[in-house]
Amino acid sequence: MRTILTATVLLLSLALAPAAGAADATKVTWLGHAAFKVETPAGGVALIDPWLTNPKNDEGEKLLADPGAVDVILLTHAHPDHVGEAVELGKETGARLVAPFELGQQLVAQGYPEDQVGMDSLMNIGGEVELLDGELEVLMTPAVHSSGLERSGEDAPSHHYGASPVGYRIKVAGGPAIYHAGDTDVFGDMELIRELAPVDVMLAPIGGHFTMDPERAAYAINRLVQPEAVIPMHYGTFEVLEGRPDALAEHLDEGVEMRDLEVNETAEF
Repeated sequence: MRTILTATVLLLSLALAPAAGAADATKVTWLGHAAFKVETPAGGVALIDPWLTNPKNDEGEKLLADPGAVDVILLTHAHPDHVGEAVELGKETGARLVAPFELGQQLVAQGYPEDQVGMDSLMNIGGEVELLDGELEVLMTPAVHSSGLERSGEDAPSHHYGASPVGYRIKVAGGPAIYHAGDTDVFGDMELIRELAPVDVMLAPIGGHFTMDPERAAYAINRLVQPEAVIPMHYGTFEVLEGRPDALAEHLDEGVEMRDLEVNETAEF
């Protein structure tokens, strides 16, 4: 009987999982560090924290030169390893910018096309916007970190205010609810994210030093957010980011699926 039940569960899991390359799948590609590409079943494309030329992405320069279609760029905070090549990509692709209000204004000052930035996509924590005719519903969430934007010029300070750091809960029409936590430590109000806007897939920083380490990330995943699946990020880019996916796996509750992606690898949901 146990064998029959196990086989039945396996068959149900296979039936519910999207087939490889399925047209109705949501595709999540890790581009290294905290950068992700999300493709909706309807064909919309969003980039999150697009530092494409990060040290872990050997294809970064090629991706930057030929990014393909991008409809939306989302930024979690102003640090250069998260803003990345947003301005250049915005000019190249025509992508709408989603960001904290002040950060969006700063990016316009640095050259992001002004007609691609507006009140329909700039917001603050607790705000929610609908994009791409309903393909994406984006909720801005808190993050526990810092946020400063580099400035240039002899008399300019090296950094200035880049708005509060944030995360995003992105609900894909016909697909999962994806939570990009941004750069953050674990914080108790992650439980409110689960209660008010449940999460299917969490993109979780695990490197430590500047964010959660694997053990603290596991606490956030197991106790607070409780997603069905987690993709580790923000580790290994620099020497101080010592956390690794195998350490996270040791602390995850049974039933939480970890997708340990290679750079430029895609998971389907």
